Amino acid sequence: MWNVLLSFSGLVALIQLLFLPFFPESPPYLLLQKGDKAGCLKAMKQLWGEGNYHTEFDDLMKEKAVTKGTKIMNVLEVLKEPSVYPQLSTMLLLLMSLQLCGLSATANLQESIIPYVSLGVAISELISIIFCSSIIDRFGRRILLWGGYLLMALILVLLETSLLLSGQFLWMRYCSVILIFLFLIAYGIGP
Repeated sequence: MWNVLLSFSGLVALIQLLFLPFFPESPPYLLLQKGDKAGCLKAMKQLWGEGNYHTEFDDLMKEKAVTKGTKIMNVLEVLKEPSVYPQLSTMLLLLMSLQLCGLSATANLQESIIPYVSLGVAISELISIIFCSSIIDRFGRRILLWGGYLLMALILVLLETSLLLSGQFLWMRYCSVILIFLFLIAYGIGP
């Protein structure tokens, strides 16, 4: 019944996808990235209820003033920055730990192919991190979450279908592997 358990994560993603449009954007995002003061105050009221949020708003304005002269770095500039090496090392350690997650076994592949699938899982995670970090400032978290959950739901339906058909068509196992890679990329970009 592991396939039912796998489908359960798709159900959770669908529920989150349905409710996401009703939530406002993040107040710091609206103020710091978009420069929308009125939208920031409106989002604060939607999230926290009626009240006086001038202290929080002033803190965000101070943060905006402090970061105004700060250059936003792209991915290559971050990789060259020595001060972020400890965080990058931690992230790489987490990516390498995905080798032991057992995701490769779900596709019911030959044992000789599993190391390559594990390597593909790590590469998929790396691709999603690089891609997400380069587009998050442009689109914001809400759009990435929404799109990520939509893609994840679609990929899970296709994955379930390919797993059901893998007994009849051996090539469907490879489709399952590709769908797992795509699921990981969609998860990394969105949620």
